[in-house]
Amino acid sequence: MKITDVKAYPLKTRTALVRVFTDEGIEGIGECSPMNVPVMCYFVENALKPLIVGKNPLDVERLWDDMFFGTYKLGTAGTQPSCISGVDIALWDIKAKVAGMPLYQLMGGAVRTTFTMYKSIGGGSAMTPNEMLSKVETAYEEGFKAVKIRMDWKYKQDVDPKKDMEMFRLCREFLPDEFPLSFDANNGYSVSTAIQQGSKFEDLGIYHFEEPVSPTNYEGIREVADALDVPVSAGEHEYTRWQFRDLINVAKPDLLQPDVVKCCGLTEGKRIAALAETHDMSVVPHMTQPSIGNAASLALCATLPLSSRPHEYSGQRDDLDELFDDPWEFKNGEITIPNKPGLGLTVNEKALEAALMD
Repeated sequence: MKITDVKAYPLKTRTALVRVFTDEGIEGIGECSPMNVPVMCYFVENALKPLIVGKNPLDVERLWDDMFFGTYKLGTAGTQPSCISGVDIALWDIKAKVAGMPLYQLMGGAVRTTFTMYKSIGGGSAMTPNEMLSKVETAYEEGFKAVKIRMDWKYKQDVDPKKDMEMFRLCREFLPDEFPLSFDANNGYSVSTAIQQGSKFEDLGIYHFEEPVSPTNYEGIREVADALDVPVSAGEHEYTRWQFRDLINVAKPDLLQPDVVKCCGLTEGKRIAALAETHDMSVVPHMTQPSIGNAASLALCATLPLSSRPHEYSGQRDDLDELFDDPWEFKNGEITIPNKPGLGLTVNEKALEAALMD
């Protein structure tokens, strides 16, 4: 079997969809980070495609080496690893289809195939506490069994901690006591403010405290994690096993959050997960892409004993579901991985064409 073509599709849904084609008619699909869709698609077709066309798609780890070490001088954070992610996921999809088994089975077998999903609600910095409360109320009505509220201060620090706390308090008081509610500072606090806020969050009843300080401040993350009882999470801004090694050894967060559409795909995701298990750490992925990215993330986490906490989900979207003949179903706060070969998703050609960016 040989790879005959690699195509990347910039979609209006803010999706960089990747397809890998073979001479035996078996194709795989993947997805890159949505941070800059046109750039992602250009990199896939112009930097990665020439490195793997004509090679056997089943040699996934060797192709990963070809892509990573063939482009690493272009940068190992951001575009390069995110684009490798899209191709790598597609290669694993092909390999599982050839084997005739679900992806999680190919990667070692499932510990679980049904996951509780938490509603990830962003944009908190621009909202009033009552506006965020309204969104949490909607998520609760939609059947979510856990929620995270997220700020997005964008390189600002300690802008309005009092408002953040009031927002969390209102949402916490609305939800049942046993309902998990988490807070994502999105790197928006100084170390001292993060510790002060975290202590107050603990008094109110917080499930996990995500990215309290800058992702580059490993020592600061460690200070916050050491000072608080609430699990502190980090990792969505790390892209390789080497970066996660340093995050674990220096920052020492309680929870790791790799993102399979950013961290060089499933091949590297498996290595990062092995690092986490070696250090007895839970993996609770960062994942905002509720179709291919979500499918790949859950397939990986299905194989991980220490990945039982609720998983991030931005919610079911009709515009993304339309891209597939068999979209995954979110029901009663949960997603169950379908028992189908590969990722279990089939592209709808007409919908794909209609979704392309102009």
